Amino acid sequence: MSKTTIAIDAMGGDYGPEVTVASLVRVHQERPKVAFLLFGDEAKITAELNKQPQLKTVCQIVPCDMAIAMDAKPSVALRQGRKVSSMWRAIDAVKQGEAQACVSAGNTGALMAMAKIILRTLPGIERPAIGAIWPTVRGESVVLDVGANTTATASQYAQFAVMGAAYARTVFGLSNPEIGLLNIGVEEVKGTDDVKEAAELLAQSDLNFKGFVEGDGIGRGDVDVVVTDGFTGNIALKTAEGTARQMGEYLRQAMGSSLMSKIGYLFAISAFKALRARMDPNASNGGMLLGLTGVVVKSHGGADVDGFATAVEVGVETAEADIIGTIGGDIEKMQSLLDDAWAEKI
Repeated sequence: MSKTTIAIDAMGGDYGPEVTVASLVRVHQERPKVAFLLFGDEAKITAELNKQPQLKTVCQIVPCDMAIAMDAKPSVALRQGRKVSSMWRAIDAVKQGEAQACVSAGNTGALMAMAKIILRTLPGIERPAIGAIWPTVRGESVVLDVGANTTATASQYAQFAVMGAAYARTVFGLSNPEIGLLNIGVEEVKGTDDVKEAAELLAQSDLNFKGFVEGDGIGRGDVDVVVTDGFTGNIALKTAEGTARQMGEYLRQAMGSSLMSKIGYLFAISAFKALRARMDPNASNGGMLLGLTGVVVKSHGGADVDGFATAVEVGVETAEADIIGTIGGDIEKMQSLLDDAWAEKI
């Protein structure tokens, strides 16, 4: 197998090269054969690379004239950053075959808009979706969509399920991942018409569909893949992250409330460190833009060094596993079912 190369939008995120470059140290230690193309401000990237001399043999800088602002509207980002921004050129490297995956912590809307224009969607995919790795009591699950589409039709939910199942097989090594549709109840009569119709489609498919899942079932790990629209999924994601920080603050306050609490904390410090690690969003960072003809991974904008490294590793794993080919093959099988359902409506 030829060397895997990852295109890095080095200017993306809240911290830019300070984090994106430093994060590659961990990736290089674990995957020394992976190479990196760093797109962005040459002077700033070089300054960070000089702090990490071990990376110079696996990194190549590609100077870019501009970076996309984190608060830029997608339309403005497209108009100003087309062909010249670090984000655009990192994605284009995947299209040109210069890299097998692109990783960016930049503006989500701009990243999705540029990726759709440059890479296009796979045949049979109406809209791409962002799939996120979600920590659960059982381990981890995939949740999609978490931000690309504010609404979804029944056929799009079914396509999300196909993409999520392929993603779960790739990142978790599951042969037949369990699929669930996020809903306000597990009863068949509940939910919107599109959600109920999607459940009927998935029940007829070859996927391991387990029915509806309620919000509390995500964290329990009731299924391996949770399917929803981007509006609901993004709210669920941000709520879970906020709740994790809230619980962490409650614990901190409780442990410092009295002398006995402080003494108890000293005895349980290892357990609290393990809890903090389990609740850290950076440990599950990296959402893939599923449904495109190439691998693009979105990192949290505020990710730290370890968080961005995790996102890069997601890019490496999915690229080397040929997830694009897997989704393409699986969506062909689903398409005949969708065609039949559409014909019945006419």
